[in-house]
Amino acid sequence: MTGTRTFLTRMIIFLLIAAAVVLAISGPLVSAFQANPAINGLILGVLLLGIVYSFRQVLLLRPEVQWIETFRRSEPGLSVQEPPTLLGPMATMLGDRTSRRMQLSTLSMRSLLDGISSRLDESRDISRYMIGLLIFLGLLGTFWGLLQTIAAVGDTISTLTVDGGDFSAQFDSLRQGLEAPLSGMGTAFSSSLFGLGGSLVLGFLDLQTGQAQNRFYNDLEEWLSSVTRLSSGGGLAESDQSVPAYVQALLEQTAESLDNLQRTMSSAEGGRNSANQTFVNLSERLATLTDQMRSEQDLMVKLVESQMDMKPVLQRIADGGSADKTSQTHLRNMDVYLGQLLDATTRGQEQLVSEFRSELKLLSRTIAASLDKRND
Repeated sequence: MTGTRTFLTRMIIFLLIAAAVVLAISGPLVSAFQANPAINGLILGVLLLGIVYSFRQVLLLRPEVQWIETFRRSEPGLSVQEPPTLLGPMATMLGDRTSRRMQLSTLSMRSLLDGISSRLDESRDISRYMIGLLIFLGLLGTFWGLLQTIAAVGDTISTLTVDGGDFSAQFDSLRQGLEAPLSGMGTAFSSSLFGLGGSLVLGFLDLQTGQAQNRFYNDLEEWLSSVTRLSSGGGLAESDQSVPAYVQALLEQTAESLDNLQRTMSSAEGGRNSANQTFVNLSERLATLTDQMRSEQDLMVKLVESQMDMKPVLQRIADGGSADKTSQTHLRNMDVYLGQLLDATTRGQEQLVSEFRSELKLLSRTIAASLDKRND
């Protein structure tokens, strides 16, 4: 899914440009702020709160995107993660499913999207209210300044006289009387300036927040559409459907149960294939052991025949009594070699019997496991 980095970058760049403009005209802005520090300070405070809230709304989309990406990859440990705030109903509905075995009906997808859309709209209500609040504070300062101006102009006019007198003194009195109306005009225009400027900044930030949320919503809708199962009557309008709602829900539940049964049968089929492969491997190993035992049996038969053939020769040598030391040594060596060969043959038979027993144990365990799976 698309991240929030692009929109955060736009917001930061816009704030940097706005800060540069403020620094460029800092002198007139300071004078305008001093015209009415109370209202202008309140406007700037609301502006800062709106900026922080706009950034917070965009940053809150990051854990939602990470949760969806983790769910789509079906990574382990998803069930122990803290459920997201915006996607809470979706996390509750999906439970411990994975994206590989998840299917939604059109009704479920639409209810999920409607709930998420309403939550996104609710999260933007505060930022929109702050934009309107800035405009209201600007107008409030404007009308407040105009009231001060009108009152000051009335007082100034009431102090003027048309009787003869010093003209310079009357002019000084008029000039002093006009200072209050001018101060009121400064309050009016400065409040309008800060209010409209703040609403402009928050308006752009709210625009970027809305684009980020819309991109998130569109990506989520595309992904949910890819895992949604269309029903047979999905192309008809709700008013044209002849099937009652409870029957439709029952059919969808039946279809979901059939899907679960199909997945269970697929798992059982995989286990059965694995057991069959184990049986084949075991049969091959048993055949190999049988061939080895047959070969060793033939070797034992040949050895016994050789001993039987050598028995008359040994008897003649023993009867003759004239065998020399070389013959005796040779016979002794032959006796030792025959004993070693007999011991090796015995050990080989014992090893074959042990391997045969272990293979039989493995076969019995495999058969028992296969029977347990079929019973489940």
